[in-house]
Amino acid sequence: MLRKKISLALLIGLAFSGQQALASHKPPGTGTHQEKSYAARQRMYNRAKLLQAWKRKKEKADEHVVYGNKTTKAALRTKNRVLVQQHPEWFPGPYRVTNHHWDHLRDSEGALYSERLRDTTDMIVDRLEDQLGKPYVWGGTSPTHGFDCSGLVFYAYNKLLASKLPRTANEMYHYKQARPVARRDLRRGDLIFFGIHSQGNHADHVGVYLGDGDFIEAPRTGLTIRVSHFEADFWQDHYLGARRILTANNIL
Repeated sequence: MLRKKISLALLIGLAFSGQQALASHKPPGTGTHQEKSYAARQRMYNRAKLLQAWKRKKEKADEHVVYGNKTTKAALRTKNRVLVQQHPEWFPGPYRVTNHHWDHLRDSEGALYSERLRDTTDMIVDRLEDQLGKPYVWGGTSPTHGFDCSGLVFYAYNKLLASKLPRTANEMYHYKQARPVARRDLRRGDLIFFGIHSQGNHADHVGVYLGDGDFIEAPRTGLTIRVSHFEADFWQDHYLGARRILTANNIL
């Protein structure tokens, strides 16, 4: 009887030790010191990058925080008010015709527009002037074969416009994206339209105003692209109106 009890105790002890041995022996890939997979390393890297970006953003935001008590903050506000009064050019406010803070943005005719718009206008005028002396060709739209009046404008403008011009002079004249301009407000780069052979409000000729009373045009068969004087009686007799397509919101 005693022997049976001892044998049973030994069997229980062996079974218990075997379970512990199995528990301590884990299959490959389950160890805590196992090398992490590429995906896991990538997730850790992304978390670290996001944390760094958040810290940089927070540090940058903290640069604009004014620390101090009521007295020091009030003193800083007073100092800033004095500086603004000494330097009104820092905050010129909304544009008004009589506000001289904006004079440095005006062109030679007093019109107000950005350097980017000025540069685009210069590029278009350069493209037009490069065609001076080339023949008028009805339906022409290329420097190689020549231009008609609207083909010249179509070629010079459309690569630099967000809203593209239509092809013919009359379509350009009635184009809704082009703003009507009074004769007294003409600016370099504005389109000027004429009714030479047509009747009523139908435009059959277009040129580009260059300033100082001049415009560039492709006139008619047998002539070449040239600069003409807008104030001449012939052009005044056939003038229909002007359109502005070059605006800050419509250039690329």
